[in-house]
Amino acid sequence: MNSKTTHCKIVDCTIRDGGLVNNWDFSVEFVQHLYNTLNEAGVDYMEIGYKNSPKLLKGAESAGPWRFLDDDFLRTVIPQKLNTKLSALVDIGRVDENDILPRDQSMIDLIRVACYIQDVEKALELVQVFHDRGYETTINIMALSNVMDNQLLEAFKLISDSVVDVVYIVDSYGSLNPNDFNYLVDKFKTHLPNKRLGIHAHNNMQLAFANTLLAAEKGVELLDASVYGMGRAAGNCCTELLAANLKGTKYNVRPVLDMIEKYMIPLREKEEWGYIIPYMITGMLDEHPRSAMALRNSADKDKSVDFYDKLTTPEVSHSS
Repeated sequence: MNSKTTHCKIVDCTIRDGGLVNNWDFSVEFVQHLYNTLNEAGVDYMEIGYKNSPKLLKGAESAGPWRFLDDDFLRTVIPQKLNTKLSALVDIGRVDENDILPRDQSMIDLIRVACYIQDVEKALELVQVFHDRGYETTINIMALSNVMDNQLLEAFKLISDSVVDVVYIVDSYGSLNPNDFNYLVDKFKTHLPNKRLGIHAHNNMQLAFANTLLAAEKGVELLDASVYGMGRAAGNCCTELLAANLKGTKYNVRPVLDMIEKYMIPLREKEEWGYIIPYMITGMLDEHPRSAMALRNSADKDKSVDFYDKLTTPEVSHSS
């Protein structure tokens, strides 16, 4: 399959998405080691955090610095840019565009705008601003499994006419299977022939890697992943799996294994993420994992049968 995946680029989201697990409490040393690791492994982008604005966020002061990247701080963390480019994610309504320097004054190369389907227009306005400041851009439409076809077609028209570089297919609830991705990639390619595509898959059903590989073989270019799968709830496709399996490419898995051995194994003993039954249940029901996350923080964290019954019995009310 080597010829089929040589176009792919890995976007490692360990710090940004993984930060949802530990409130972005990563040491500078951890982040520096990860950057050097990813560079040595040949990974194309490292998403080093969010570029949201602290003044627009509740609880910002308690989060680690990767929750809203400061350019001066970033320069001290990564004094020497290597081949791996840096990426940051912003959310609609949580970013002040005045906080975004022109790219030639910034450490960041790629800015990704996450939104729900009803905010595509707002997202594309931000994309235009970042594009004009010299950045590579993506739009990441979340919770696609809950989007109606007519909404998607309207969004495609707007996106097609926009300057955005890459459009992401995001499986927010980890509920999609390879057939679903087969269908979605075809649909995105049909309606957005002028755009490059990306994939962000969650591992609720143990399908993040399979779905990502399928998308890659169908021509999707940007592949989101994280080291050891670290990410909110069930986590993401594993960077090490992609580095090991995208054949005929420049990737080298050994440095990633070193990062896992030195940093991720000890971290996993303190923090929980990855495939576990409550996340499987929300994935299978195509629901946001928040109810499962709440369960895992309670005394009943392993009572999966009760949890399953609560979520699948119509007359039992539960906050979804």
